Amino acid sequence: MQTHDPEPPAPQKTQDPQNPLHHERTHLTNSRAALRAMREDVENLDIKDVTANWVNAAVLQRQIDDRIKALADLSHTPLFFGRLNYLHAPGADLAEGAEGEQFYIGRRHVHDADGDPMVIDWRAPVSQPFYRASKKDPMDIGLRRRFGYTGGDLTAYEDEHLTDPTEAATTSKLLQAEIERPRVGPMRDIVATIQPEQDEIVRSGLSGSVCVQGGPGTGKTAVGLHRVAYLLYAHRDRLARTGTLVIGPNKSFLHYIEQVLPALGELEVKQATVDDLVTTGVEVRGTDEAGSAVVKGDARMAEVLRRAVWSHVTTPTEPLVVVRGSRRWRVPAYELAEIVEELRDRDIRYGAAREALPQRIAHTVLVRMEQAGEAPDDRVQDAVARNTAVKAAVKEIWPPVDPAKLVLRLLNDPDFLAEHAEGILTAEEQKTILSAKPARSAKSAKWTSADAVLIDEASDLVARTHSLGHVVLDEAQDLSPMQYRAVGRRCTTGSATVLGDLAQGTTPWATASWAEALRHLGKGEAVIEELTAGFRVPREVIAYASKLLPSISPGLAAVESVRETPGSLDVRQARESTGLDADVVAACVESLAHEGSIGLIAADARIPVLAAALEAANLPYLAPGEETTAESRLTLVPASLAKGLEYDYVVLDEPAAVVDGEPDERTGLRRLYVALTRAVSGLTVVHAAPLPRQLAG
Repeated sequence: MQTHDPEPPAPQKTQDPQNPLHHERTHLTNSRAALRAMREDVENLDIKDVTANWVNAAVLQRQIDDRIKALADLSHTPLFFGRLNYLHAPGADLAEGAEGEQFYIGRRHVHDADGDPMVIDWRAPVSQPFYRASKKDPMDIGLRRRFGYTGGDLTAYEDEHLTDPTEAATTSKLLQAEIERPRVGPMRDIVATIQPEQDEIVRSGLSGSVCVQGGPGTGKTAVGLHRVAYLLYAHRDRLARTGTLVIGPNKSFLHYIEQVLPALGELEVKQATVDDLVTTGVEVRGTDEAGSAVVKGDARMAEVLRRAVWSHVTTPTEPLVVVRGSRRWRVPAYELAEIVEELRDRDIRYGAAREALPQRIAHTVLVRMEQAGEAPDDRVQDAVARNTAVKAAVKEIWPPVDPAKLVLRLLNDPDFLAEHAEGILTAEEQKTILSAKPARSAKSAKWTSADAVLIDEASDLVARTHSLGHVVLDEAQDLSPMQYRAVGRRCTTGSATVLGDLAQGTTPWATASWAEALRHLGKGEAVIEELTAGFRVPREVIAYASKLLPSISPGLAAVESVRETPGSLDVRQARESTGLDADVVAACVESLAHEGSIGLIAADARIPVLAAALEAANLPYLAPGEETTAESRLTLVPASLAKGLEYDYVVLDEPAAVVDGEPDERTGLRRLYVALTRAVSGLTVVHAAPLPRQLAG
């Protein structure tokens, strides 16, 4: 592998035309000009004569606006990051000796005025060898070239001659530099650094669901986001109809990742938390004790709710008489009972069956009319279905169910709960979820997040939840079985990408295995992939954090980091003369001397104290979710919000306090494991109390 070290971009007229870097910079300049021309072509479109009405015009204008945004040239984002020299034209018959072709690989497709490609989208099949080709399997690639950038300027390149037996395979310096590049602002894409095992997951088909178990720094979140971008490229029409959704653990996390897909030209993917999905029309104002939340989140609650919903259906005991003009038509009770039983056996939603009941009764009446010599049509059947007697019978037999009122009754009425939880929940479990202060109405109830999931389950029993084409679920290890069901309802006819790390499960109901989680999600057939190569967290840091694995997730493989960064770990005890707070502030000042973002992570209870210490030291800081800038690079992070976030340098305050802040030791150690693995370049641990015994020594 030949690496040509970075050099400052000289003025165009002084560059040597024979220098490959000059040629590549010229291609970059021409590509940017072509992209600008593509954008101008869209901006100059005149749609006056091609739209039939204002609705069509509005839809088309929105599509044009989105296209203009997708063609934006981001000055500090490389338009292309690699080049492939094929030995033969892709798709050509090799026996014909077809000459090879050269392709530049980038974030989006760019073509010239004649329609010839100048940059190929990284998702195109012809781009795949950039990520997969190797000395062992060159994939018909003679040369793979990577480019290095400083800001938006092309400053270096690196060549791999994959079919040259005299050139040894080595680690790419440019690839390593891009992975380690300091970060300021939200998460960025990894399109230039996707590894072969990651690319296999990214390019897996839309029809199948995938679960990715990945430890800290393995890139699982980035893999999930790039998989969405790839699927939108490969199945755009289908997903444009059915929709895509990215689900994250909290708003801070979603804000952190929100720029990744737009940077890849994808603007239409919605992002939400599980709470966002299930709280439509429900105001969450309360919190559950851990024991109550565990029972409410148990999958057995689905059967309790199913019983409660369907308990409203009663078997008819009286005949129905329908008056039409001078005629009276009688439907015996046993026939009504047969209709009700048949609808119950069809395994359809409660509400759909209720809507079908008046039509089924009307059909029975029409049969009577035909037997009497009349010739009723569909209008007569609809009129009978709307008959006062029929509507009254339906209301009596199959009354409407309000999901929120149903859940409220289950949580307020011990007898009602006992009736439908018999043989499912123990008496103690029932007592655990009953409200201490029953609310008078659904509107006045202090619903919790777990309650909202129960209401969502009941709503789906009444009316089917709309299904999307693809859902990405990140930090999935923290979901309860009932939350998995809520997410699964959003992709019953689509597929899912599930991302997580069992060792980072920090809720009392955290999943024990992916097989169990996928079963609750309704995707038991999903393929489980494991990412064990770490690219983000330094080897010394991940090895230190992995001391906790035997206690928090026995049997789980530790991440093997490919990055050895001497001096990246510093564990120091606070000095008695200065105290913990002062030493933590000092560590932050030291970290700020480095380039990139800084995260000060601490137990939630310690945040106010540290905030005061930072203010006293005149150190400005941000809260999670606020975007870092070159002037403001320090973020004060409660340990409960650290999951999924990354910082170039992390200062971790008092590990023992992080552990003690959780209801049990295992959850506390898992929270500590998360906090220890947020650093990309360096970690400083400052403690006054003894370290947890798992980290001692």
